[in-house]
Amino acid sequence: MIEFEKIYKGVAEGDYLLLAKAVSQIENNTAEAAVLLQSLLPQSSPIIGITGPPGAGKSTLINALITTWVNEGKKVAVLSVDPSSPFHQGAILGDRIRMKDWYLHPQVYIRSLASRGHLGGLNMAMLSMTTLMQSAGFDYILVETVGVGQSEVEIASLADTTVVVLVPEAGDEVQMMKSGLMEIANVFVVNKSDRPNAQVFVNHLKQMIAENTSSQLAPAVVSTIATEREGISDLLKAIEAHQLAMQDGLQKKEMYFNKVVQLIMASKMNQVDIEKVKTSLALECTKANFNVFKFAQTFY
Repeated sequence: MIEFEKIYKGVAEGDYLLLAKAVSQIENNTAEAAVLLQSLLPQSSPIIGITGPPGAGKSTLINALITTWVNEGKKVAVLSVDPSSPFHQGAILGDRIRMKDWYLHPQVYIRSLASRGHLGGLNMAMLSMTTLMQSAGFDYILVETVGVGQSEVEIASLADTTVVVLVPEAGDEVQMMKSGLMEIANVFVVNKSDRPNAQVFVNHLKQMIAENTSSQLAPAVVSTIATEREGISDLLKAIEAHQLAMQDGLQKKEMYFNKVVQLIMASKMNQVDIEKVKTSLALECTKANFNVFKFAQTFY
């Protein structure tokens, strides 16, 4: 049994062996992990979600954020969800390559996780893992999603602050209006802003926000060049401003509600014998007038 007190002590000393084992237990949904999770004492460490289309520079941006926080003496946990390998279902570990300066640093814990085919850009166990990181003494928890599309916006129900990273070629206003990503951002980052027409894109984005945001807390728009660490201080200010604005607010309560619903749904699904469903379905679906709703009802 992995004890929470020992994990906390290890993190304080820069030893992440027990933490890594606990993450593996959570990812594999073991009985030991369930006991551990109920013993956690989570703090208010902010969870910052980094999402956006592939190639926008999410990992490079995270690398720049880590640099700033480490220089301030902070401890940072990074959970990066990579696409699953089609052969062994593990993470491809591309983020470990881009963050190579940090994965052995005593103030930084980086874990690449396989999406295992889960839609939404996250791993199913991410809620449990982020709560573990909040309990283990990290000052900031960064969650990087798989490069997502328009409807995969699950990060919004997990992160305190959601940062959507875009590039100047992201598209015109009509495309942005249709995108689910545009509805969940607390901060927009236009990365690679040294490219042509970057300022035009930034202006269009700000105009769209002004025309379509009724909330007093309109998303900030920040221009960065992550490879040169330009604009990172402005991004940090935008994140901090959102954190202050949401304290004890409706958004935070709604986020907790979504997390509780996710846990209840996961618990209910764990009570279903998936192999039994498959076996029964293989027989029933060959019958004439097979009704999928009636079949599913037998497992409720």
